[in-house]
Amino acid sequence: MANRAKSIGKAAAAAQTAAAATEETLSNPQLRTEVFEIFRRWGYLQATLDPLKQYLPAEPFPIDLPEGSDAIAEEARRYYCGNIALEFSHIASPEKREWLQQKMEQLPVETPQQQAQTLTGLIKADIFEQTIQQRYLGTKRFSLEGLTALIPYLDRTFEVSSALGVEVCHFAMNHRGRLNVMVNTVGRSAADIFTKFEDVDPRSHLGGGDVKYHQGATGTYTAPDGKNIKLHLASNPSHLEAVDPVIMGRARARQVRLGADGPKKVLPIIIHGDAAFAGQGIWAETLVLATINGYTVGGTIQIVVNNLLGFTAEPLESNSSRFATDMAKRLPIPIFHVNAEDPDAVVRVAAIAAEYRATFASDVVVDLIGYRRHGHSEVDDPTVTQPRRYAKIKETELLYKSYAKRIGVDAASEIKATSDKLLADQALGKEALHPPTLAELPDYWNKYKGGYLPQVDPAVTGLPVDEIKRLTSLITRTPEGFNVHPKVKALLKQRDEMGAGTKPFDYGTAELVAYASLLEKGTPVRLSGQDSQRGTFNQRHSFFTDVETEKRWSPLQNINANQGQFEAYNSMLSEAGVLGFEYGYSRDFPETLTLWEAQFGDFANGAQIIIDQFIAAGEAKWHLYSGVAMLLPHGYEGQGPEHSSARMERFLQLCATDNMYVTQPSNAAQYFHLLRRQALSEYRKPLVVFTPKSMLRHPDAISPIADFGAEHFQTVLADTEAKDPKRILVCSGKIGHNLRVERAKRGDYSTAIVFVEQLYPWPEEALAKALNMYPSAEEVVFVQEEPANMGALSYAYPLLKRTAGNRRVLRVSRSAAASPATGSAKAHELEEKMLLELALGKK
Repeated sequence: MANRAKSIGKAAAAAQTAAAATEETLSNPQLRTEVFEIFRRWGYLQATLDPLKQYLPAEPFPIDLPEGSDAIAEEARRYYCGNIALEFSHIASPEKREWLQQKMEQLPVETPQQQAQTLTGLIKADIFEQTIQQRYLGTKRFSLEGLTALIPYLDRTFEVSSALGVEVCHFAMNHRGRLNVMVNTVGRSAADIFTKFEDVDPRSHLGGGDVKYHQGATGTYTAPDGKNIKLHLASNPSHLEAVDPVIMGRARARQVRLGADGPKKVLPIIIHGDAAFAGQGIWAETLVLATINGYTVGGTIQIVVNNLLGFTAEPLESNSSRFATDMAKRLPIPIFHVNAEDPDAVVRVAAIAAEYRATFASDVVVDLIGYRRHGHSEVDDPTVTQPRRYAKIKETELLYKSYAKRIGVDAASEIKATSDKLLADQALGKEALHPPTLAELPDYWNKYKGGYLPQVDPAVTGLPVDEIKRLTSLITRTPEGFNVHPKVKALLKQRDEMGAGTKPFDYGTAELVAYASLLEKGTPVRLSGQDSQRGTFNQRHSFFTDVETEKRWSPLQNINANQGQFEAYNSMLSEAGVLGFEYGYSRDFPETLTLWEAQFGDFANGAQIIIDQFIAAGEAKWHLYSGVAMLLPHGYEGQGPEHSSARMERFLQLCATDNMYVTQPSNAAQYFHLLRRQALSEYRKPLVVFTPKSMLRHPDAISPIADFGAEHFQTVLADTEAKDPKRILVCSGKIGHNLRVERAKRGDYSTAIVFVEQLYPWPEEALAKALNMYPSAEEVVFVQEEPANMGALSYAYPLLKRTAGNRRVLRVSRSAAASPATGSAKAHELEEKMLLELALGKK
């Protein structure tokens, strides 16, 4: 009754203020507009956002309020300076600003039924954490306590979104609260989570698996009206924001599957920590993708689970501005801040954010500001670094208790029932014999698999000569009246000659013919990277540009009426963000040949987190497959240390248990077969291709049309020109062509040159067969152009010794170096000359 009386008193006071404000407004409507504009722009500076009142103190407005506006200001303050703050003055669109104003400038009303639903979410969230604390004391769990309002927030988001037509949600989150969300949002059994704490059947994880708070989960949310949303919580490593572009790529793929209404039906959500949101650069890259063609997802709801604390770092040590979310102001999107100890305010913001995203297909940021009840990982003592804050936290009542009092509900029976159920689940988890499966792959993965690879993939990649001719003619067409650039016109004439069989194929043409062959049969192809439509080295021209109108047209988008979709995007200047997006896309559209191309292979190191944590390890950690292909231009041509090496050694060091392919096709036809194998194979493994630069058009790397008819990609190319050789040179890529050219100059074919086209998995059988073609050879030499501490040498040399049998095995490379290549073109020439002489012997 006391709470009810207090509520009535507040309502009466509000009514009085409103009456006074109305009187002032009637006498001077311009005054109301002026005052409200001040609060709309600056009100967030005086909102009550930190539940512990330690950070985010009120700041004065940079402009004074007009005289005689007290009542109007009091009304505006109630809308913009309470437990909800909104930053939206940076949005240029009047329509969006007015929409937000209308939502903010009304008194919130939560029905008893809605409040009961909110209370249930809080009870489940808090008691789940308490049960783990009691049963698994000192075990890492990244508790949600202090921000358990996230659970009712997500409930309201999905309730509103289901009514707006959302059918699928792909979402990602950091560690904090992940286990809670799995149970209380995704709907996984608490017993499954407790089984993870029991760590049953450890043998099933030997060499793989991941900790419980990194793993993903799938489930279904059912709204009060019976509508369902399929939920996909993505697996995420400790590089917290690395998952951001991945989940956007996954959402994009799912939306493309569903057609024109895909963005309305598929909702992406990313849940961040405050320190990570402010500090990790991949998030800045991902944020920019929001409205770029080829990467849009119809808006993402960005939720910051804000402890006002990193591990031990305080806000001033984590971000250079008032809020961790200020980076989001680079886009014209609304940023809500809400005091997480006010659940009614939290769920109100959830509804507004979901509606805004649906209405404007825009990102929206929601900053849930609370605290962290325990240390960073429950085994840490936070009183060492934040003693005052944790003294306050110790005195702060659990949210479900304070909220129950606030709304005047006795929740004792619900609390007991929830606690009893969790204790029963804990007992079940303790009895389990095997770790549970928390996620199920969608049906579109049914025909694909991972695991160990065969020596030869059974997918047939070759095509008859007549088919190659016909496909080549399709990629050289232009619409009537289209004004092609003279240089491109000359290129198309050359490609016509290749298709006619009068000129050998170069890499660019072979690649486009491979795409055309797949598209015609209904396989989609998606390619992205910096300048990838044309190609960094002017080799691709997948789109033509009209020299008069600058309109673009692609023959690959005009193969036939029922073809697969062809997409090629010149991406923004990002490696980590864009590669993460493409990896995510491949995760939910496995039928698509999804490719990412680095402008130079060296630049892939900017995406190392995505490579290490997702591409190389995704299958081992999470049993998740991907067929994403990385095209990395690689080769030493005197262009300096940043335009030579794609860091082959790093990829090979990551290889084990057939987790991916690492290849360096030496000619155009091999590249054709490799691309087709990646699309047609039933195996879904990431593919790393070290593509050429100068060799794109080199006479030694072109291919006759007949070579496209070979049945498979050949992992090893034997030497058919050598004559009873005594020495076998084993190599891959450009150095092999240089050796062949030098050998031809000398006219001495007593040395065989064997190309290893696939470095991983190591082609043991094919290489042994090739070496045995030269029974007189007494020594085998592995030759590479990279320094001795880089390239394939440290990986390939011991494997080659095993394959070579009783032959002596030597190695030739540049000297070990800290930098990949020299910056002097002349020094490069001297080094290359020395390499050739060491490999072939002095003239």
